[in-house]
This record gives sequence, C-alpha cells and structure tokens, in this order.
Amino acid sequence: MAAAEHSDDSHHSDGGDHADLLATLRHRWVAALLAIREDPCFPDPRPYADNLLARWSEPQRRYHTVDHLAAVLDRIDTLEQYADDPDLVRLAAWFHDAVYLPERSTNEERSARLAERALPEAGLTTKDTNEVARLVRLTTTHAAQDGDSNGMVLCDADLAVLASPPRAYAAYAAAVREEYAFVPDDAFREGRAAVLRQLLGLPRLFRTPYGEREWEAAARANIQAELERLTAPQGTGITRRAGGCSYGGAAPPP
Repeated sequence: MAAAEHSDDSHHSDGGDHADLLATLRHRWVAALLAIREDPCFPDPRPYADNLLARWSEPQRRYHTVDHLAAVLDRIDTLEQYADDPDLVRLAAWFHDAVYLPERSTNEERSARLAERALPEAGLTTKDTNEVARLVRLTTTHAAQDGDSNGMVLCDADLAVLASPPRAYAAYAAAVREEYAFVPDDAFREGRAAVLRQLLGLPRLFRTPYGEREWEAAARANIQAELERLTAPQGTGITRRAGGCSYGGAAPPP
C-alpha cells in the first residue's frame, strides 16, 4: 500500500460500517491469538477482544480509535514479511494504545502492564507475553534498534499515518488536536512543533525497506508543512488550514 493509497484512520466509523468494523476486528484478534497459543479452544478469545474494543471506543478518543487500530493492523499486514513474529506484532498493536488518556504520559506503560496481565490468562507463554509488552513500550519512542524486526514493523505501522495524502493528514492532525482540547492553543503549538522538529531530525522515520521506500518522503513533506503552519505568525489564517483547527501545544505523540 503506497502512501497515496492510505485510508484515513482519524475518523470514527458510523452505523453499520462501525458494526462491521468491530466484527472484522474481533475476527482479526481471534486469528492472531490462536496463531500463537497452543490451546485453540480455551480460554474463549472473544471476551478479550470485546474488552479491548471497549477501551478503543472510549469517548475521550478522537484519533486513537478503532479506526486507528484497524489501520495499524492493515499496515502490519503490508509489512509482515519483515517481522520475525508478525502475530505477536499484531497483538502488540491491539495493546499499544489500549490505555489512553491524553493528559497522562504513562499510557504506553499502563498498556504494557495490561498486556502482561491479560495475555497469560488468554493462553500466551511468558516469553510471548514479554515480547508483546516490550513492543508496546517501544511505541513510547518509536526508536526500534537495528535487528529488532518486530519493533521496526510495529513502529513503521504506527507512524505510517504521517505519510497520508494531505487531506487525510490534515484530518489526523485535527483529530490529535481534539484529543488535546484541554491544552491552550499556544502551548499546543509549541509542544506539537517540538515533536515535529524531533521527527524531522531523525535520520530515518521508517526502518523497514517498504516504509522507507513508500512512506519516508511523503511523511517528511507532511511534517514540514504542518510545522510551517504551526510556526506561522498568528492572524494570517495559515494555522487554520489543516482540518480547520488552530493547533496548540502539549507534546502529543505522532
């Protein structure tokens, strides 16, 4: 899936489409879990899917929704050839934002601890549980090390939204701003700009060959354009191009 083909994962689905999405996600959870654990029947994997989907559907979410979860899983499917354990990466995607309160900086750690509690009960070995929890914690920085193929795939899949077509990127940026509505505009602009500068300063945003080839250039162009909007003099109208919102500042994650 090239950058120009990205779906917009920053909007909630509605009505029948939303119900279909939830059903598809339940099926994907069951498939990933059963591909890893030894016992195909016990315990029932579906209650775990329902618990996670309820978390991903919480009202404070605007970007980190079931649509984002589905998009990350789709990108893992695209990148799975690069992972040593693609189904463990898929389970990590389910947990990576399972605990999400925008005002907290401990979401990844809390999500990892949730995985450490739930996955042994769901039938995973200690080794596999530890790998999922490690991957979840890695999304705090998205700094996968050389040789960490599972980490590279998860981080690339999570950051691929940065390479969306301009309108979809604007919707993503607007949804992030909505999640941080409690932060004043000036503070949000400052914090968000700092995050974007940090991303632009990285030698590579994407670590898989596919991600670097298909997403790197588009992501850098989007980030640079958003940074210019954030740092433009106020009152010019420029800061309201992306999604019609004025950016503001804590340091929201990408």
